[in-house]
Amino acid sequence: MSSRFTRFLQRYRVFSGFLFALIYLFFSAPSIVTLAAGFGIAAVGILIRAWACGHIRKTRELDTSGPYAFTRNPLYFGTLIITIGFGVASGVWWLALLSLLFFASIYFPVINVEAEELENVIGDEYREYAEAVPLFLPRLTPWKKSERRFDFQLYLKHGEYLAATGSVLAAAVLAAKIYFFR
Repeated sequence: MSSRFTRFLQRYRVFSGFLFALIYLFFSAPSIVTLAAGFGIAAVGILIRAWACGHIRKTRELDTSGPYAFTRNPLYFGTLIITIGFGVASGVWWLALLSLLFFASIYFPVINVEAEELENVIGDEYREYAEAVPLFLPRLTPWKKSERRFDFQLYLKHGEYLAATGSVLAAAVLAAKIYFFR
């Protein structure tokens, strides 16, 4: 995949996610069971993302504390869990599959570009980290013990509460679909 196209995906992934959400909400056919199970799964992803945002500093310094000791991409891993949850909540198997394909087509190219950028900026420290910590699926034990703790101010600074708010609103729309269109 060309670097130019990958950078396009990186820049417009949030906007394209909103467009996909409209399609998703239109075609979804949730039930109380699928919504409860799916939102329960999505809540785990929301918590993973929140945990990650309380640790990431988005500087030229390598983040290895909290969830970054388990995976190099906890924000995207949390997003995958949210995607799976809302796939279940949709009540439509092909929409769940389409959600996963959408996630993979947008995020895996972005993950690879970001890994290259971090290696170029941080160098040997990142290469050591990359050898020990998986790119995406978490390891079972933390890589290194870190003194850094979750920082609620970072969570607020990064606006991660908007992801939680958006997920709750999407669940509310699905609940309204159950109530008004069944």
